[in-house]
Amino acid sequence: MSEAIDRYVAHNEGRFLDELKELLRIPSVSTLPDHNADTTRAAEYCAAKMKIAGLENIEVIKTARHPLVYADWLHAPGKPTVLCYGHFDVQPPDPLELWESPPFEPTERNGNLYARGSADDKGQMYSQIKAIEALHAVNGKLPVNVKFLLEGEEEVGGLSVAEYVEKNPAKLKADVALVCDTEMYEDGLPTLNIGLRGLVYLEIEARGPARDLHSGLYGGAAPNAVFGLVELLAKAKDAKGRIQIPGIYDDVDPPSAEEKASWTHLPFNEAEYLASEVGSTALTGELEYSVFERTWARPTFEVHGIAGGFTGAGAKTVIPAKAVAKVSVRLVPHQNPEKIVASVKKFVKENAPSGVAFEVRVLSSGPGLMVNTDHPAIRVAAKAFSDIFGKATVYTRSGGSIPIVGDFAKHIGIPTILMGFGLPDDGLHSPNEKYKIRNYFDGIRTLAHFLEEYGK
Repeated sequence: MSEAIDRYVAHNEGRFLDELKELLRIPSVSTLPDHNADTTRAAEYCAAKMKIAGLENIEVIKTARHPLVYADWLHAPGKPTVLCYGHFDVQPPDPLELWESPPFEPTERNGNLYARGSADDKGQMYSQIKAIEALHAVNGKLPVNVKFLLEGEEEVGGLSVAEYVEKNPAKLKADVALVCDTEMYEDGLPTLNIGLRGLVYLEIEARGPARDLHSGLYGGAAPNAVFGLVELLAKAKDAKGRIQIPGIYDDVDPPSAEEKASWTHLPFNEAEYLASEVGSTALTGELEYSVFERTWARPTFEVHGIAGGFTGAGAKTVIPAKAVAKVSVRLVPHQNPEKIVASVKKFVKENAPSGVAFEVRVLSSGPGLMVNTDHPAIRVAAKAFSDIFGKATVYTRSGGSIPIVGDFAKHIGIPTILMGFGLPDDGLHSPNEKYKIRNYFDGIRTLAHFLEEYGK
């Protein structure tokens, strides 16, 4: 990267960190109505900083739920256009008692910045704005055309941004999208994510008797909604981790021999992974597949929570009338979410225990996808990443889902560069979420360098 850009970032590191801390102090928890005003405040904060960075046509766009932020700079004729995406909403911080420092008071410890949203995604998203500022401040212009689209609903499904992308493909037209909401494989190892699993998120509701019943008077005769739900869910996966829902493995393309071979060169120790990342006594799932295959290239069925009956202090002998489970199915590229939903609904209908009625509600869905590593922007991004971090860039997949990537492919017809600066131990969605401060600054440098090189 240019020495002038490097000097500008180095000179402004203190201010850049203070600004990120200010953004992190805004408790923009998108799932909680009490924080709606905070989520809007985070949108307005980003919009104000975009203006200072030199972006134009800035809009805070109202939606049915939380706002979007759009901005652009389109004064580089003949140069490619990059659509930058990120989100400023965060997960709830609970359980609060497990935080070593307040979740919305950013705290520096051991070279990390601890706060809810520090890695997911405020720190990474804000790096994009600061990269634009550095380029504009040093050169008075940008090396490429740039559009920004930020959202405040990523943690609750991203319905508003999906609708906006579908309705505004011409406005958002670009050559490539850039998303900084992923992680490096390990500290110091530049990593581009080239594959994402899709996600179908469901609520499965069970109803037994018309009302909660006395278990002494009716136990043994009346259906129990909680037990019926547990019985159904237990049928969905066998003891070897194989999903028992017919059709769930249709259209699953295995990774190529070349891709699997490349994974063997990644630094990975299964015992260390079990101890330091998972923290359980054993790994589960389809043991005939490697950990990478299980987490990156195979469908999954997970139960996230069950509610129903009595769980308070003391005893209350009821037969619950109602129970609800939150369930997700992760999809691999080429699987159709609608087909998977139909398979789940058919399975529920055919396996419902006697006396228990079920309803399946779809909260969100999106396909998995792969990115072509031969795309010019991907090659430039890999080189830029390598230049800043001093190591060859590796390509990995992610077991997670970023629905907006599918929306960009479907409605705008562009690939997405998934260039993240987080680390595997950042604790996303968990207490004591952190972001390595050096990665924040090096992320700004990497993004500026990528835009410079792509402009050539």
